[in-house]
Amino acid sequence: MAKEKPNMNVVFVGHVDAGKSTCVGRLMFDSGAVSEQEMKKLKEEAEKHGKAGFEFAYVMDKIKEERERGVTIDLAYKKILTQKYQITIIDAPGHRDFVKNMITGASQADAAFLVISAPAGVQPQTTEHLWLLRTMGVKNIAVAVNKMDDVNYDEAKFNQVKEDVSKLLKQVGINPDETPFLAVSGLQGDNVVKKSDKMPWYKGPTIMEQFDIFPQPELPTNLPMRMPVQDVYEITGIGTVPVGKVETGIMKKGMKVKVLPGRTGEGVEGELKTIEMHHEMLEEAQAGDNVGINIRGVGKKDIARGDVVCEASNPIPIVKEFIAQIAVINHPTVLAKGYTPVFHVHTAQVPCQFTELIEQIDPKTGQVIKENPDFLKNGDVARVKIRPQGNLALETQKENPFMSRFAVRDAGQTVAAGMCIEITEKK
Repeated sequence: MAKEKPNMNVVFVGHVDAGKSTCVGRLMFDSGAVSEQEMKKLKEEAEKHGKAGFEFAYVMDKIKEERERGVTIDLAYKKILTQKYQITIIDAPGHRDFVKNMITGASQADAAFLVISAPAGVQPQTTEHLWLLRTMGVKNIAVAVNKMDDVNYDEAKFNQVKEDVSKLLKQVGINPDETPFLAVSGLQGDNVVKKSDKMPWYKGPTIMEQFDIFPQPELPTNLPMRMPVQDVYEITGIGTVPVGKVETGIMKKGMKVKVLPGRTGEGVEGELKTIEMHHEMLEEAQAGDNVGINIRGVGKKDIARGDVVCEASNPIPIVKEFIAQIAVINHPTVLAKGYTPVFHVHTAQVPCQFTELIEQIDPKTGQVIKENPDFLKNGDVARVKIRPQGNLALETQKENPFMSRFAVRDAGQTVAAGMCIEITEKK
């Protein structure tokens, strides 16, 4: 078997009506990842539901439904092969799922497409999406201006959207001149896989070509092994099977591991009996791989979503309190000391209290603007002290950036996003 191409996880982000799923479905179909027969079935299904034209969106929904039913242990979505990579598409269906998928680190995206509808242009949530991408450490972003067919492939309309989005990019500290803007129509298939003949003015890449323009992600295989648990299945004949993405390091069969925080916060130790990926048994898996594993000595009661499987010799810290840098994205009023929302860290969700607002920072320069501010409002960046109200496994940005990021959620909204910079461990 030939060496697999390097994997790259790409998230498609954007407003609910921007047509992300249609772009992704079109990509799957035109690249051959979804067959003619499957497409025909989905088309009939879409028409039956009075949703003609939605067949491309159905491609992703069908995969999502399969995942929700837990039909397969293979967490990866369909793969698309480009010249350089195998691309795993993380479709972020609606806003809520986007936040859950993207933040809980189920999908540490290497690159992102921000999909904007040409007729609708910038939407209120566009800024939030950009802040999240930025704070979650997604460095490579391309903007797909979709539904060009709805504006008669007009160059002036494309340029207007480009100008509006560029302003937002600048606000969150992304250079618009280095950000590719693509003119596409998911529904008609313009510049998704095939070059469009309807926009002679457009000289840029297709979505398919843009994948290969993104730089190759560096795999953090040199860091300690960490696998946040996404789900735990009971599989007949195997037993308890935790499933998740190896965020960092290398996982080897026979390795001594520790599950933290576990039920008690003390963790449970065991030995890696099997590693499975794409229905194949492996001797080892490395950072970036989505796997199902079985651990000798660890049963259903010992492990749950939000736990982290680590090397026993180098376990992840359980924190008593920590200092973080956060960006306030979307708070209904102001964020003050004593506030206790839910923190989404890798796959865990733990209520945490803001115990101190240390200093407010200018996001553009990183300079301190104000010591001990009374409160923080939307758009503010600050260093804060936080105390988890439960057991939380977390690392600093310096030790392991992949295990340091989090989002703060309250009443169905992403209030803030940030990263941990200093830890006081639980004794």
